[in-house]
Amino acid sequence: MRRTAAILVLGSMAFAATPSAAADPEAGKAVFNRCRICHTVEAGGHSGAGPNLHGLFGRKVGSVEHFAYSPAMKNSGVVWDEATLASYLHGPKQFIPGTRMAFPGIASDKEVADLLAYLREATQ
Repeated sequence: MRRTAAILVLGSMAFAATPSAAADPEAGKAVFNRCRICHTVEAGGHSGAGPNLHGLFGRKVGSVEHFAYSPAMKNSGVVWDEATLASYLHGPKQFIPGTRMAFPGIASDKEVADLLAYLREATQ
């Protein structure tokens, strides 16, 4: 049991530490096309069905002004970083139960890593 837990912890640490290194921001831009329906990334960009993502990394979940978040998002206490975003992108409703985000998630670790690399550049 300890060995399994250690493997899981080390595996998750490895994923959290490596997405940027092996990730392709250009491929992530293509993945973001699925998100573009609801989100913008530009400074001062509008919020649509989802909040504007500019300044995403290091931002507390549910904190974009003038966006109507679900109570689950507002009260989650989560701060967006690569690890929290990766978990959320894999399964939004599992990561923050009660979120209104209708997106089912991205199964591919590579696509999530690429998307995070793109978001790192596009949201600063």
